[in-house]
Amino acid sequence: MNRQSIYVLLVVIAVVIVIAGVSFWAFSYAMSAESNVRYVGLQNIISEKMSKTIKGMETNAKNVFDEVGKHLDSPDAVIAALQSKTSLAPDVRGYFAAFEPEYFKEKGKWFEPYVHHTDSSEFELSMVGSARHDYTTSDWYVRAKKSKESFWSDPYYYYDGTDMSGHYCTFVEPLFDTDGKLACVCGADITFDWLTKELQRIDGQYRDHESLNKYRLMRELDFFSVVVNQDGSCLIHPENKKLPIKDAGMLQDMQQKKCGTVDMTVAQAYLQK
Repeated sequence: MNRQSIYVLLVVIAVVIVIAGVSFWAFSYAMSAESNVRYVGLQNIISEKMSKTIKGMETNAKNVFDEVGKHLDSPDAVIAALQSKTSLAPDVRGYFAAFEPEYFKEKGKWFEPYVHHTDSSEFELSMVGSARHDYTTSDWYVRAKKSKESFWSDPYYYYDGTDMSGHYCTFVEPLFDTDGKLACVCGADITFDWLTKELQRIDGQYRDHESLNKYRLMRELDFFSVVVNQDGSCLIHPENKKLPIKDAGMLQDMQQKKCGTVDMTVAQAYLQK
């Protein structure tokens, strides 16, 4: 092989290498772009579906609370009002109405009927207000009394030694009498267990959604959704896939309620039990 032939061969090899490199970069970029579009689309839909589920629970809770507000004249009427609407949202663990101290003189200082269900679909009535459970000092009660607005409580752990113990969030709303004075603070409890199952159900519904997965580039990629608190702690997650957020910039964005997409590498060590 003469010198000219060697030169031509080297040029051809160089061109092939450049083409292969560009092709690999283009394919990698296409896969990255496809993944971004796919998963951003999936998470937007999943977030929207979960938000609609929560909004529906808020609407049902407000229907229950409105019924209670129409019957502030007697404790029996309050209990009947709570029980009359509970079937509207079977996924809610329970509804309660926590009254101002001695609102009903005959009931003493504390009156907090709680209509709830345990392992069955039937709702039961418990009277939970007491010196041991002085709800008037609870954060949700104090906040409702001060703000005079409805809100979701911070996540909390409730323990009473029964199967009611567990992690909860509560939708809270204060009710006022005809004189504008606080009568009671109503609440609807949902459990982390229910939230986890609901999020996994929605994930499963869209995991193989045709319109969202038609550009897979011959790859089978999986995903899972988590719910993260503003402090970065992972509240809702599949089993053995707890993913806390520790990046300071992301935490700041979350606290400022910013929206957007961030690429991050998750080491196996971060998937905690």
